[in-house]
Amino acid sequence: MSKLVSLAALAAGLAVVPLAVAPARAADAPAVTTTEADAFVARAEAAYGKAIVEQAQADWVYQTYITPDTEALTARAGAAVTGLMVSNAATAAKFAPLPGLSYDTARKLARMRTAIVLPAPSTPGAAEEVATLQARMQGVYGKGHGTLRGQAINGSDIEEAMGTNRNPAELKEMWLTWHDSVGKPVKADYVRMVELANAGARELGYADTGALWRSNYDMTPEQFTALTDKLWAEVRPLYEQLHCFTRMKLNARYGDAVQARTGPIRADLLGNMWAQEWGNIYDLVAPQGAGDLGFDVGDLLQAKGYDQVRMVKAGEGFYTSIGLPPLPATFWERSQITKPRDREVVCHASAWDLDNKDDLRIKMCTKINGDDFVTIHHELGHNYYQRAYNKQPALYLDGANDGFHEAIGDTMALSITPEYLVQIGLLDRAQVPSADKDIGLLLKQAMDKVAFLPFGLLIDRWRWQVFSGQVKPADYNTAWTAMRRTYQGIVPPGERAADAFDPGAKYHVPAVVPYTRYFLARLLQFQFYEAACKQAGWTGPLHRCSFYGNKAVGEKMNAMLAMGASKPWPDALEAFTGTREMSGKAMLRYFAPLSQWLKTQTRGETCGW
Repeated sequence: MSKLVSLAALAAGLAVVPLAVAPARAADAPAVTTTEADAFVARAEAAYGKAIVEQAQADWVYQTYITPDTEALTARAGAAVTGLMVSNAATAAKFAPLPGLSYDTARKLARMRTAIVLPAPSTPGAAEEVATLQARMQGVYGKGHGTLRGQAINGSDIEEAMGTNRNPAELKEMWLTWHDSVGKPVKADYVRMVELANAGARELGYADTGALWRSNYDMTPEQFTALTDKLWAEVRPLYEQLHCFTRMKLNARYGDAVQARTGPIRADLLGNMWAQEWGNIYDLVAPQGAGDLGFDVGDLLQAKGYDQVRMVKAGEGFYTSIGLPPLPATFWERSQITKPRDREVVCHASAWDLDNKDDLRIKMCTKINGDDFVTIHHELGHNYYQRAYNKQPALYLDGANDGFHEAIGDTMALSITPEYLVQIGLLDRAQVPSADKDIGLLLKQAMDKVAFLPFGLLIDRWRWQVFSGQVKPADYNTAWTAMRRTYQGIVPPGERAADAFDPGAKYHVPAVVPYTRYFLARLLQFQFYEAACKQAGWTGPLHRCSFYGNKAVGEKMNAMLAMGASKPWPDALEAFTGTREMSGKAMLRYFAPLSQWLKTQTRGETCGW
């Protein structure tokens, strides 16, 4: 998954919590007024806007040029922002209970309290230590290597190789060596980071850092947990059908000695370093007679002579086709689109807005394949969202919630249909799959979209338990493995050592990026996509819809994006879709034909794990 890096999102996920959760003011504290609250918000917002520009610049240099010096610079900038945000949050708590506050002042005060993903306590040196820990963990990840046939291979190349390699022994080698070389070295730093972040969260009035994170969604932490439970309950049966079918096909390919016909699936067999998306093994599960779609996007790109920059140009073309403006010239001058040969960088794809105005960039180590073509559409969704709300005040420079930010680009990526590929000249009309290929089209899409759902949920579920103390450091990896089995039905390909730290081998854990946003985005994108297709007047099967070129859809979508975080997320959702309820039902409607087909294919199988 991508990492969004807008200026506000360097703090990530700013949203509202009910003002009632603010700590009570001490009885002997001096009285404060709404005028003072307004003045404080104005000062704090100005200082925050300036500080996060400096942090963004330092972080960009570090992630595109990893050295001890750039690590120190980004840690210093991060410490300054953390210290500022902790101070602002503490002061905001003093003003929050005041009656008579204006809407914007009340909302911004609440957002200041929930803006900190990685809070530091107020003790001297704590902010600097937190920033140093985070920078060091990201550096370990960025420089991480595993092995393939005994030879060193970097993370970006492992990710590609695991999508194409079908040798179980080599897949196991890559999985184990990556997790050991990247996860294990950061565990001690992670334990210390949890300790410091929790101390900071308690100073801000939260039980722990996980409770702070769950307060970012215009509802209480308990309400948010209940919402995610409801959403998962809606879509879990579809995931279980897909798991059952995929396991059956892997057993047929590899045999009982590698993948049993019942129980969980071996994680390294699913075409992805983290088993989070399974589309790379579509060739192993494709339905007989209907599975050959007649084209592969990566092959089409290469046949048409696309290089990495042209791939990004194609992604930009989708957004301009619906009436949004072209990317600025500086985007092409300053983005990292390919992996430099002369230095270590963080290859994990991300989208940036370095000045809160128009300094939009992406950072990728792009490869010419279908996965990265989709990723480009996703990352540019962040950039166009950032541009749409760039006239908002600093504390509103974010999505309606963090799931919205991830969902916009994915909505566009759902439009990478055969029709869209014809429209942009990648696919000949004669190559468009006929209706009898629809199950194949849906299955290929589900191998990414549906397969991801439990992974998108469990990362933060694990972290919530870590932050709360329910899971102790000695049990970090045991709890992680158990949770992956419970939610995903996935197990490691080999025994894990007592000191293993497999969660650290997923970028968002050492980088401390909240992850439930991706679960929400998987569902929101289908709501957005269904609404866009209806607005475009599409009448065919939903999964074949493309709203490429429809400027009316673009105008309405941009109006939602321009709201930024100025309104509660149900307002933004309603503005584009007409409903205030986040739901998995649009996804279920999209995949309804596949669901019926999977039931017939797995009849007689022992599903579940």
